[in-house]
Amino acid sequence: MDIHEYQAKEILAGFGVPVPKGGVAWSPEQAAFRAREVGGRAVVKAQIHSGGRGEAGGVKVCKTEAEAQDFAATLFGRQLATKQTGPQGKSVYRVWVEEATDIARELYLGFVLDRKSERIMIVASAHGGMEIEDLAEEDPESLRRMVIDPAAGLLEFQARELAFQLGLKGKQIGQMVTVLRACYRAYRDLDAMMVEINPLVITGAGDLVALDAKMSFDTNALFRRPQIAALRDPGQQDPREAMAADNGLAYVGLDGDIGCIINGAGLAMATMDMIKLAGGEPANFLDIGGGASPERVCTAFRNVLSDPKVGVILVNIFAGINRCDWIANGVVQAYREVGLTLPVVVRLAGTNVEAGREILRSSGLPIIAADTLAEAAEAAVAARPHPIAAE
Repeated sequence: MDIHEYQAKEILAGFGVPVPKGGVAWSPEQAAFRAREVGGRAVVKAQIHSGGRGEAGGVKVCKTEAEAQDFAATLFGRQLATKQTGPQGKSVYRVWVEEATDIARELYLGFVLDRKSERIMIVASAHGGMEIEDLAEEDPESLRRMVIDPAAGLLEFQARELAFQLGLKGKQIGQMVTVLRACYRAYRDLDAMMVEINPLVITGAGDLVALDAKMSFDTNALFRRPQIAALRDPGQQDPREAMAADNGLAYVGLDGDIGCIINGAGLAMATMDMIKLAGGEPANFLDIGGGASPERVCTAFRNVLSDPKVGVILVNIFAGINRCDWIANGVVQAYREVGLTLPVVVRLAGTNVEAGREILRSSGLPIIAADTLAEAAEAAVAARPHPIAAE
Protein backbone atom coordinates (compact mmCIF):
# COMPACT_ATOMS: atom_id res chain seq x y z
CA MET A 1 0.00 0.00 0.00
CA ASP A 2 1.36 3.40 -1.03
CA ILE A 3 0.80 6.67 0.80
CA HIS A 4 1.21 10.33 -0.12
CA GLU A 5 4.41 12.32 0.26
CA TYR A 6 3.06 14.48 3.09
CA GLN A 7 1.92 11.38 5.00
CA ALA A 8 5.36 9.79 4.62
CA LYS A 9 7.00 13.00 5.83
CA GLU A 10 4.76 13.13 8.89
CA ILE A 11 5.65 9.53 9.74
CA LEU A 12 9.39 9.98 9.23
CA ALA A 13 9.41 13.25 11.14
CA GLY A 14 7.89 11.35 14.06
CA PHE A 15 10.93 9.06 14.02
CA GLY A 16 13.38 11.98 13.89
CA VAL A 17 13.94 12.72 10.20
CA PRO A 18 14.22 16.50 9.53
CA VAL A 19 11.63 17.70 6.99
CA PRO A 20 10.69 21.18 5.73
CA LYS A 21 7.89 23.02 7.50
CA GLY A 22 4.64 22.73 5.56
CA GLY A 23 1.01 21.72 5.45
CA VAL A 24 -1.54 19.99 3.26
CA ALA A 25 -4.13 22.06 1.38
CA TRP A 26 -7.49 20.94 -0.04
CA SER A 27 -8.27 24.14 -1.95
CA PRO A 28 -6.40 26.99 -3.68
CA GLU A 29 -7.36 29.35 -0.85
CA GLN A 30 -5.96 26.96 1.74
CA ALA A 31 -2.77 26.68 -0.32
CA ALA A 32 -2.35 30.46 -0.05
CA PHE A 33 -2.85 30.22 3.72
CA ARG A 34 -0.23 27.46 3.95
CA ALA A 35 2.20 29.60 1.93
CA ARG A 36 1.62 32.48 4.36
CA GLU A 37 2.40 30.13 7.25
CA VAL A 38 5.83 29.31 5.84
CA GLY A 39 6.75 32.88 4.97
CA GLY A 40 5.24 33.49 1.53
CA ARG A 41 7.88 31.83 -0.68
CA ALA A 42 6.82 28.20 -0.87
CA VAL A 43 6.94 25.00 -2.93
CA VAL A 44 3.54 23.69 -4.02
CA LYS A 45 3.44 19.96 -4.80
CA ALA A 46 0.63 17.89 -6.27
CA GLN A 47 -0.10 14.88 -4.06
CA ILE A 48 -0.52 11.70 -6.09
CA HIS A 49 0.95 8.24 -5.71
CA SER A 50 3.70 8.68 -8.28
CA GLY A 51 7.22 9.92 -8.77
CA GLY A 52 8.23 12.30 -11.54
CA ARG A 53 5.66 14.93 -10.53
CA GLY A 54 8.09 17.79 -11.15
CA GLU A 55 8.73 16.78 -14.76
CA ALA A 56 4.96 16.48 -15.28
CA GLY A 57 4.31 20.04 -14.08
CA GLY A 58 3.04 19.08 -10.64
CA VAL A 59 5.66 20.98 -8.57
CA LYS A 60 6.49 24.68 -8.56
CA VAL A 61 8.42 27.13 -6.41
CA CYS A 62 6.06 30.05 -5.80
CA LYS A 63 7.38 33.44 -4.71
CA THR A 64 4.14 34.78 -3.22
CA GLU A 65 0.92 33.57 -1.61
CA ALA A 66 -1.05 34.66 -4.68
CA GLU A 67 1.22 32.65 -6.97
CA ALA A 68 0.82 29.61 -4.71
CA GLN A 69 -2.96 29.98 -4.87
CA ASP A 70 -2.98 30.38 -8.66
CA PHE A 71 -0.73 27.38 -9.24
CA ALA A 72 -2.73 25.21 -6.83
CA ALA A 73 -5.87 26.16 -8.75
CA THR A 74 -4.35 24.66 -11.91
CA LEU A 75 -3.68 21.38 -10.07
CA PHE A 76 -6.98 20.65 -8.34
CA GLY A 77 -9.10 18.29 -10.43
CA ARG A 78 -6.30 17.72 -12.92
CA GLN A 79 -5.26 14.28 -14.14
CA LEU A 80 -1.51 14.51 -13.62
CA ALA A 81 0.27 12.10 -15.96
CA THR A 82 3.84 11.01 -15.17
CA LYS A 83 6.12 8.28 -16.47
CA GLN A 84 4.86 6.04 -13.68
CA THR A 85 1.10 6.70 -14.06
CA GLY A 86 0.95 6.33 -17.82
CA PRO A 87 -1.10 8.64 -20.09
CA GLN A 88 -4.27 8.25 -18.01
CA GLY A 89 -2.66 10.03 -15.05
CA LYS A 90 -3.99 10.31 -11.49
CA SER A 91 -6.39 12.83 -9.98
CA VAL A 92 -5.08 15.69 -7.86
CA TYR A 93 -7.35 16.78 -5.03
CA ARG A 94 -4.82 17.81 -2.40
CA VAL A 95 -1.48 19.62 -2.51
CA TRP A 96 1.43 19.94 -0.10
CA VAL A 97 2.80 23.43 0.51
CA GLU A 98 6.18 23.68 2.21
CA GLU A 99 8.87 26.26 2.83
CA ALA A 100 11.39 26.69 0.03
CA THR A 101 14.76 25.14 0.81
CA ASP A 102 18.19 26.45 -0.11
CA ILE A 103 19.69 23.39 -1.82
CA ALA A 104 23.45 22.98 -1.97
CA ARG A 105 23.56 19.27 -2.79
CA GLU A 106 21.17 16.36 -3.37
CA LEU A 107 21.53 12.75 -2.18
CA TYR A 108 19.45 9.62 -2.71
CA LEU A 109 18.45 7.31 0.15
CA GLY A 110 16.26 4.21 0.01
CA PHE A 111 15.40 1.25 2.23
CA VAL A 112 14.05 -1.83 0.44
CA LEU A 113 13.62 -5.54 1.05
CA ASP A 114 16.41 -7.55 -0.54
CA ARG A 115 14.72 -10.87 -1.22
CA LYS A 116 17.99 -12.61 -2.05
CA SER A 117 19.53 -12.00 1.37
CA GLU A 118 16.14 -11.79 3.14
CA ARG A 119 17.33 -8.59 4.77
CA ILE A 120 16.54 -4.89 4.70
CA MET A 121 18.95 -3.18 2.31
CA ILE A 122 19.98 0.46 2.22
CA VAL A 123 20.58 1.88 -1.26
CA ALA A 124 22.21 5.32 -1.28
CA SER A 125 23.80 7.61 -3.81
CA ALA A 126 25.73 10.85 -3.72
CA HIS A 127 23.55 12.02 -6.62
CA GLY A 128 19.88 12.52 -5.75
CA GLY A 129 16.90 13.99 -7.55
CA MET A 130 16.73 11.13 -10.06
CA GLU A 131 14.63 7.98 -10.08
CA ILE A 132 16.58 4.98 -8.81
CA GLU A 133 16.17 3.22 -12.17
CA ASP A 134 17.81 6.18 -13.94
CA LEU A 135 20.58 6.30 -11.34
CA ALA A 136 21.32 2.61 -11.79
CA GLU A 137 21.50 3.06 -15.55
CA GLU A 138 23.31 6.38 -15.84
CA ASP A 139 25.64 6.28 -12.83
CA PRO A 140 25.77 2.75 -11.34
CA GLU A 141 29.11 3.46 -9.63
CA SER A 142 27.45 6.07 -7.43
CA LEU A 143 25.16 3.53 -5.75
CA ARG A 144 26.12 2.30 -2.28
CA ARG A 145 24.42 -0.76 -0.80
CA MET A 146 24.37 -2.01 2.78
CA VAL A 147 22.49 -5.05 4.12
CA ILE A 148 21.26 -4.85 7.73
CA ASP A 149 21.42 -7.83 10.05
CA PRO A 150 17.95 -8.04 11.67
CA ALA A 151 19.40 -9.47 14.88
CA ALA A 152 21.52 -6.36 15.47
CA GLY A 153 19.67 -3.70 13.53
CA LEU A 154 21.38 -0.72 11.93
CA LEU A 155 24.39 0.04 14.10
CA GLU A 156 25.85 3.50 14.49
CA PHE A 157 29.23 2.63 13.00
CA GLN A 158 27.50 1.26 9.89
CA ALA A 159 25.57 4.50 9.47
CA ARG A 160 28.75 6.54 9.87
CA GLU A 161 30.52 4.38 7.30
CA LEU A 162 27.77 5.05 4.77
CA ALA A 163 27.92 8.77 5.54
CA PHE A 164 31.69 8.73 4.81
CA GLN A 165 31.07 6.91 1.52
CA LEU A 166 28.63 9.64 0.46
CA GLY A 167 31.25 12.31 1.11
CA LEU A 168 29.62 13.91 4.15
CA LYS A 169 31.68 15.85 6.67
CA GLY A 170 31.48 17.41 10.10
CA LYS A 171 28.01 17.74 11.60
CA GLN A 172 26.48 16.16 8.49
CA ILE A 173 27.80 12.75 9.57
CA GLY A 174 25.88 12.85 12.83
CA GLN A 175 22.78 14.09 11.02
CA MET A 176 23.04 11.26 8.51
CA VAL A 177 23.32 8.72 11.34
CA THR A 178 20.09 10.13 12.79
CA VAL A 179 18.31 9.99 9.42
CA LEU A 180 19.45 6.46 8.62
CA ARG A 181 18.53 5.00 11.99
CA ALA A 182 15.18 6.83 12.00
CA CYS A 183 14.30 5.46 8.55
CA TYR A 184 15.31 1.97 9.62
CA ARG A 185 13.10 2.13 12.72
CA ALA A 186 10.17 3.40 10.66
CA TYR A 187 10.66 0.59 8.14
CA ARG A 188 10.95 -2.09 10.81
CA ASP A 189 8.32 -0.90 13.26
CA LEU A 190 5.59 -0.17 10.70
CA ASP A 191 5.98 -3.20 8.40
CA ALA A 192 7.08 -1.04 5.48
CA MET A 193 8.16 -2.45 2.13
CA MET A 194 10.01 0.69 1.03
CA VAL A 195 11.23 3.96 2.51
CA GLU A 196 12.71 6.42 0.01
CA ILE A 197 14.00 9.96 0.49
CA ASN A 198 14.78 11.50 -2.86
CA PRO A 199 16.26 13.97 -2.65
CA LEU A 200 17.82 14.11 0.79
CA VAL A 201 19.37 17.54 0.49
CA ILE A 202 22.23 19.37 2.12
CA THR A 203 21.07 22.94 2.62
CA GLY A 204 23.15 26.06 2.19
CA ALA A 205 23.65 26.02 5.96
CA GLY A 206 25.06 22.49 5.73
CA ASP A 207 22.08 20.66 7.27
CA LEU A 208 20.36 17.49 6.01
CA VAL A 209 16.65 17.77 5.14
CA ALA A 210 14.28 15.24 3.53
CA LEU A 211 12.88 17.24 0.63
CA ASP A 212 10.71 14.40 -0.66
CA ALA A 213 9.63 11.09 0.86
CA LYS A 214 7.91 7.95 -0.28
CA MET A 215 6.74 4.93 1.72
CA SER A 216 4.89 1.75 0.89
CA PHE A 217 3.66 -0.93 3.28
CA ASP A 218 3.04 -4.66 3.38
CA THR A 219 -0.71 -5.06 2.84
CA ASN A 220 -0.59 -8.43 4.62
CA ALA A 221 0.47 -6.64 7.83
CA LEU A 222 -2.11 -3.84 7.78
CA PHE A 223 -4.37 -5.74 10.17
CA ARG A 224 -1.90 -4.91 12.94
CA ARG A 225 -1.16 -1.38 11.73
CA PRO A 226 -4.56 0.35 11.79
CA GLN A 227 -2.91 3.77 11.89
CA ILE A 228 -1.24 2.96 8.56
CA ALA A 229 -4.31 1.31 7.02
CA ALA A 230 -6.22 4.54 7.72
CA LEU A 231 -3.86 6.36 5.31
CA ARG A 232 -5.03 4.37 2.27
CA ASP A 233 -6.34 6.63 -0.47
CA PRO A 234 -8.81 4.71 -2.69
CA GLY A 235 -8.88 7.66 -5.08
CA GLN A 236 -5.30 6.88 -6.11
CA GLN A 237 -6.05 3.22 -6.85
CA ASP A 238 -7.52 1.52 -9.85
CA PRO A 239 -11.27 1.48 -8.95
CA ARG A 240 -11.32 -2.28 -9.51
CA GLU A 241 -8.44 -2.77 -7.08
CA ALA A 242 -10.05 -0.46 -4.51
CA MET A 243 -13.29 -2.44 -4.71
CA ALA A 244 -11.40 -5.71 -4.25
CA ALA A 245 -9.43 -4.36 -1.28
CA ASP A 246 -12.66 -3.33 0.41
CA ASN A 247 -13.85 -6.93 0.10
CA GLY A 248 -10.60 -8.59 1.18
CA LEU A 249 -9.67 -9.85 -2.29
CA ALA A 250 -6.25 -9.71 -3.95
CA TYR A 251 -6.78 -8.04 -7.34
CA VAL A 252 -4.55 -6.49 -9.98
CA GLY A 253 -6.17 -4.94 -13.03
CA LEU A 254 -4.73 -5.73 -16.46
CA ASP A 255 -5.61 -4.73 -20.02
CA GLY A 256 -7.17 -7.91 -21.50
CA ASP A 257 -10.74 -9.21 -21.78
CA ILE A 258 -10.61 -12.58 -19.96
CA GLY A 259 -11.59 -12.16 -16.33
CA CYS A 260 -9.86 -14.58 -13.95
CA ILE A 261 -11.11 -15.94 -10.64
CA ILE A 262 -8.44 -18.16 -9.12
CA ASN A 263 -7.20 -19.33 -5.72
CA GLY A 264 -3.49 -18.98 -5.04
CA ALA A 265 -0.98 -16.56 -6.55
CA GLY A 266 1.05 -19.32 -8.23
CA LEU A 267 -2.02 -20.79 -9.91
CA ALA A 268 -3.07 -17.29 -10.98
CA MET A 269 0.29 -16.71 -12.67
CA ALA A 270 0.13 -20.09 -14.39
CA THR A 271 -3.41 -19.36 -15.56
CA MET A 272 -2.44 -16.02 -17.06
CA ASP A 273 0.50 -17.68 -18.82
CA MET A 274 -1.82 -20.31 -20.29
CA ILE A 275 -4.25 -17.65 -21.46
CA LYS A 276 -1.41 -15.86 -23.23
CA LEU A 277 -0.19 -19.13 -24.71
CA ALA A 278 -3.69 -19.79 -26.07
CA GLY A 279 -3.71 -16.39 -27.76
CA GLY A 280 -5.72 -14.39 -25.24
CA GLU A 281 -5.18 -11.54 -22.80
CA PRO A 282 -6.09 -11.69 -19.07
CA ALA A 283 -8.14 -8.79 -17.71
CA ASN A 284 -7.02 -9.21 -14.14
CA PHE A 285 -5.21 -11.16 -11.46
CA LEU A 286 -7.81 -12.07 -8.80
CA ASP A 287 -6.93 -14.45 -5.98
CA ILE A 288 -9.94 -15.34 -3.82
CA GLY A 289 -7.67 -17.04 -1.28
CA GLY A 290 -8.39 -20.08 0.87
CA GLY A 291 -11.70 -20.97 2.45
CA ALA A 292 -13.73 -19.09 -0.16
CA SER A 293 -17.45 -19.25 0.66
CA PRO A 294 -20.12 -19.04 -2.06
CA GLU A 295 -20.70 -15.42 -1.00
CA ARG A 296 -17.01 -14.63 -1.46
CA VAL A 297 -17.03 -16.22 -4.90
CA CYS A 298 -20.09 -14.16 -5.81
CA THR A 299 -18.27 -11.00 -4.65
CA ALA A 300 -15.32 -11.96 -6.84
CA PHE A 301 -17.64 -12.19 -9.86
CA ARG A 302 -18.98 -8.70 -9.15
CA ASN A 303 -15.42 -7.40 -8.93
CA VAL A 304 -14.42 -8.95 -12.25
CA LEU A 305 -17.59 -7.71 -13.93
CA SER A 306 -16.84 -4.13 -12.82
CA ASP A 307 -14.32 -4.06 -15.69
CA PRO A 308 -16.32 -3.26 -18.87
CA LYS A 309 -13.65 -4.88 -21.07
CA VAL A 310 -14.31 -8.36 -19.67
CA GLY A 311 -15.97 -10.59 -22.26
CA VAL A 312 -15.57 -14.00 -20.63
CA ILE A 313 -14.78 -15.26 -17.13
CA LEU A 314 -12.42 -18.11 -16.36
CA VAL A 315 -12.73 -19.78 -12.96
CA ASN A 316 -9.75 -22.00 -12.17
CA ILE A 317 -9.72 -23.58 -8.70
CA PHE A 318 -7.40 -26.16 -7.24
CA ALA A 319 -9.11 -26.89 -3.92
CA GLY A 320 -7.17 -27.73 -0.80
CA ILE A 321 -8.41 -25.50 1.98
CA ASN A 322 -11.11 -24.47 -0.47
CA ARG A 323 -13.79 -26.92 -1.53
CA CYS A 324 -14.97 -27.34 -5.09
CA ASP A 325 -18.63 -27.57 -4.01
CA TRP A 326 -18.31 -24.13 -2.34
CA ILE A 327 -16.88 -22.70 -5.53
CA ALA A 328 -19.58 -24.30 -7.67
CA ASN A 329 -22.30 -22.94 -5.40
CA GLY A 330 -20.68 -19.53 -5.68
CA VAL A 331 -20.74 -19.68 -9.49
CA VAL A 332 -24.42 -20.66 -9.47
CA GLN A 333 -25.21 -17.92 -6.95
CA ALA A 334 -23.40 -15.37 -9.09
CA TYR A 335 -25.51 -16.32 -12.11
CA ARG A 336 -28.68 -15.77 -10.11
CA GLU A 337 -27.72 -12.65 -8.16
CA VAL A 338 -25.48 -10.80 -10.59
CA GLY A 339 -27.43 -11.67 -13.72
CA LEU A 340 -24.50 -13.13 -15.63
CA THR A 341 -24.77 -13.05 -19.40
CA LEU A 342 -21.08 -13.54 -20.26
CA PRO A 343 -19.62 -16.96 -21.04
CA VAL A 344 -18.14 -18.64 -17.97
CA VAL A 345 -15.47 -21.34 -18.14
CA VAL A 346 -14.92 -23.38 -14.97
CA ARG A 347 -12.12 -25.78 -14.19
CA LEU A 348 -12.24 -27.49 -10.80
CA ALA A 349 -9.74 -29.85 -9.18
CA GLY A 350 -9.06 -31.06 -5.64
CA THR A 351 -11.30 -31.36 -2.60
CA ASN A 352 -14.92 -32.37 -3.37
CA VAL A 353 -14.31 -31.98 -7.10
CA GLU A 354 -17.02 -34.45 -8.14
CA ALA A 355 -19.58 -32.75 -5.91
CA GLY A 356 -18.62 -29.41 -7.44
CA ARG A 357 -18.92 -30.66 -10.99
CA GLU A 358 -22.30 -32.21 -10.23
CA ILE A 359 -23.60 -28.90 -8.86
CA LEU A 360 -22.58 -27.17 -12.10
CA ARG A 361 -24.07 -29.92 -14.30
CA SER A 362 -27.40 -29.99 -12.47
CA SER A 363 -27.74 -26.20 -12.40
CA GLY A 364 -28.91 -26.07 -16.01
CA LEU A 365 -26.72 -23.02 -16.60
CA PRO A 366 -24.61 -22.59 -19.76
CA ILE A 367 -21.32 -23.11 -17.96
CA ILE A 368 -18.37 -24.35 -20.03
CA ALA A 369 -16.61 -27.08 -18.05
CA ALA A 370 -12.94 -27.98 -18.54
CA ASP A 371 -10.84 -30.75 -17.04
CA THR A 372 -7.40 -29.20 -17.46
CA LEU A 373 -5.96 -25.71 -17.30
CA ALA A 374 -4.95 -25.83 -20.95
CA GLU A 375 -8.50 -26.77 -21.97
CA ALA A 376 -9.92 -24.00 -19.81
CA ALA A 377 -7.64 -21.36 -21.31
CA GLU A 378 -8.41 -22.45 -24.86
CA ALA A 379 -12.15 -22.48 -24.14
CA ALA A 380 -12.01 -19.00 -22.62
CA VAL A 381 -10.13 -17.61 -25.61
CA ALA A 382 -12.61 -19.21 -28.01
CA ALA A 383 -15.63 -17.89 -26.07
CA ARG A 384 -14.67 -14.20 -26.24
CA PRO A 385 -17.34 -12.19 -28.08
CA HIS A 386 -14.97 -9.40 -29.22
CA PRO A 387 -11.38 -10.57 -28.75
CA ILE A 388 -8.59 -8.22 -27.76
CA ALA A 389 -5.56 -9.26 -29.76
CA ALA A 390 -2.54 -10.51 -27.84
CA GLU A 391 0.57 -8.39 -28.19
